[in-house]
Amino acid sequence: MAGHYDIIVIGAGHNGLTCAAYLARAGRRVLVLEAAGQIGGAAVTSELAPGFRVSTCAHILHMLHPRVVRELGLKGAGLDYAARDLPTVALDAEGRHLTFTGDGIAAQDTEALSEADRAAWPDFRARLLRFAAALRPMLAEVPPRLGTKHGGDTLALGKLGWRLRRLGAEDLREFLRIAGINVADLLEENFESELLMGAMAFDAVLGTRLGPRSPGSLLSLLYRLTGRTAGGPARLALPKGGMGAVTTALARTAKAAGTEIRTDCPVARILVAGDRAAGVQLESGEEIKAGLVISNADPQRTFLELLGPRHLDTDFLRRVRNIRMRGTVAKLNLALDGLPRFTGLEGAALGGRLVIAPDLGYLERAFDHAKYGEAPQAPALEITIPSLHDPGLAPEGQHVLSANVIYAPYDLKAGWDAAREGFAEQAIAAIAQYAPDLRQYIVAGQLLTPLDLEREFRLTGGHWHHGELALDQLLMLRPVPGAAQYATPLPGLYLCGAGAHPGGGVMGAAGMNAARQVLAKEAA
Repeated sequence: MAGHYDIIVIGAGHNGLTCAAYLARAGRRVLVLEAAGQIGGAAVTSELAPGFRVSTCAHILHMLHPRVVRELGLKGAGLDYAARDLPTVALDAEGRHLTFTGDGIAAQDTEALSEADRAAWPDFRARLLRFAAALRPMLAEVPPRLGTKHGGDTLALGKLGWRLRRLGAEDLREFLRIAGINVADLLEENFESELLMGAMAFDAVLGTRLGPRSPGSLLSLLYRLTGRTAGGPARLALPKGGMGAVTTALARTAKAAGTEIRTDCPVARILVAGDRAAGVQLESGEEIKAGLVISNADPQRTFLELLGPRHLDTDFLRRVRNIRMRGTVAKLNLALDGLPRFTGLEGAALGGRLVIAPDLGYLERAFDHAKYGEAPQAPALEITIPSLHDPGLAPEGQHVLSANVIYAPYDLKAGWDAAREGFAEQAIAAIAQYAPDLRQYIVAGQLLTPLDLEREFRLTGGHWHHGELALDQLLMLRPVPGAAQYATPLPGLYLCGAGAHPGGGVMGAAGMNAARQVLAKEAA
């Protein structure tokens, strides 16, 4: 047996490191165990080719919680931004692109919109942001349980109702009307521009197994809009040094507080003694004791593999097995020996977030293929060229391109090992429609499918968020009833990852909330 720790955290992803930092600052002796050779989980920066570094998986910050940044002193720990308030450019095949900024649609692009759309956009966006603002406080709160008389749960439900009521009668009626509908219906109610609707719908479905006409896709958009990174609501940022800079700053903070972090230490199982979690056994056979175990792994991996069904009741296991967590996003990374030309784009716009989703039908057709285990011939993409803002990511005059590609179904009938090369070519071909000279600059490439995300980052189903962000998998239902407040049915075992409330994205709120819940239960 190794030395005893107060708490073991399984996984050095951003939530695991956040949780560890808070607990260590509260005086607990914390050990973080990471299976990979480096910290960060899916928020890492790695070398794609000699001299080329790229955010391997997650690549844009839009939800990193301000409390985590402030309370853990991440700026003092080295976190900086290469770009803030990144514009989103909806790419048009004829070069009539549409640029969205944190303040609205760029003035020079409004000629591409009808007069009705120009008039409708400000009020439409403002209303969605009001709804998101009403939901935002819940990100940093423990979700209430239903059906109890506990004062804390009643108070939390009352707070939620009060925030919604403060929207006013008209906004509250509209919120209740749209909360469960699909994003396509709402967009078509308000706009005519196919390009505008395609870009908005892309944000609603990215990272989900939903199409724009799937019920609940509007709620997914509101969830995204709750983010408040780099100075404002729904603003996008690129961390200097890639996404790994975020987790590096978290690790520095955790270590400064006394946390011990070990890499290349995959956990084989959670140890149980006296009907409570008592430590872990590594794949090497080493056993490490702890008073508490907190898992940053996804719920299915935590309960079905690391803990094991024999420690849980049948009904709880059924719920865990039924969590929907089949990913649909592939990550394409390219090393370029020059800067490709995008038709109709230049200057600052080229350094923005470029979206290929020309209309709702384009997205829905791509999703139709995914529903049946097929790769779409015309995928939708989110593209950045971070080296335009952060030259240290590539040799002088050269660049890296980073893109999320949807829909890439985890359960591909043809199998990803056989289909990888063809899908990569389809993704490159989709970009080349807007940047015809792209191929001549490619010197190295990497495509990570959902299967690769499962293998490399231990994400069951290759799902970013450790489970769908849907009405039946949010708040007091996330990941399942019985484990929705970070504590699990096994005493001494907690969750702190994206599978817990409030969900995925590089946010840190789940880790922060879990740490606060652990400390509160200890004090009770």
